Parts: sequence; structure tokens; C-alpha cells
Amino acid sequence: MKKMNWGTGIVIAFGTFMAFILFFVFLVQSDQKYDNELVIENYYKYETGLQKQLDKENLAEKLNKKVAIWTDFEGIKISFPAEFDYKNITGKVSLYRPSDQKLDFEIPISLSSQDLLIPKSQLAGGRWDIIVEWNFNNVGYLNKEKLTVDTE
Repeated sequence: MKKMNWGTGIVIAFGTFMAFILFFVFLVQSDQKYDNELVIENYYKYETGLQKQLDKENLAEKLNKKVAIWTDFEGIKISFPAEFDYKNITGKVSLYRPSDQKLDFEIPISLSSQDLLIPKSQLAGGRWDIIVEWNFNNVGYLNKEKLTVDTE
């Protein structure tokens, strides 16, 4: 029986380590539990509309009274400026959850007052990126806010 030398032992150790790492790489890539999703679907299509979004953000920033977005015990509240007639405000609110794309959703803006409430029952606790894209008299505005919702 031949003795094993240092070189053979090192090669076997490196080979075993590489096999161990590759096993876990393939395991994570093939398991649906570890979904490697994009933050935004159709990223390149989204990128082409970026200038329009920047223009809408600039218009929203120039308003005397801005859209207010905050959390309270009821949920997320969005208050539109009183100088705009709420009956003529249209658009959508997009809620993005950076940690889980499956929780993302959009709601249309349908107002019965200057305020819009998104109840806590529709939200999971944690960080949310909120984008309010709204129109008044065919002029588009865009507001963004990052909030943390506490569901306790």
C-alpha cells in the first residue's frame, strides 16, 4: 500500500471543496424557493419611459402644495393638494415591496375626498416603495416615497 503525499491530499481537498460549492450553487439555482427575480419586469422598456417620469416628477416638485404620503394606524394615507378638485384627479398608486415581488400591487386612484387610504389589511409589514402617478386636467404628475409599515 502506497502512502498519500501532501500534494495528493491538497488536490483531493480542493476537489471536494469545489464539488461542495457547486452542489449548493446548482441547488439554489434550481429551487423555486430561491426565486432570482428582477426588481422590475421589462426593465429596458421601463428605462425608455424614464424621461417622461422625470418630467412628471419635476412638475410635482414645482407645486406649491405637494402630495403628502405617510403611514398611520389605519394604513398608508395619500393626500392630494386642496387646490386640485379631487373629482378630476385620476391615475394609479403602485406599491412595490423590494424584498418580495409577489407582494407588489397597483390600485387606481378613485377619490371621494382629497385623501386616499390604503388599509393595513392589504399590506405586509416592512418597507414599501410607493409611486403615485396622477393626472389633473391632462397634466401628469409623479410622486415617490419610501415608507415602512408596522402591522403590529
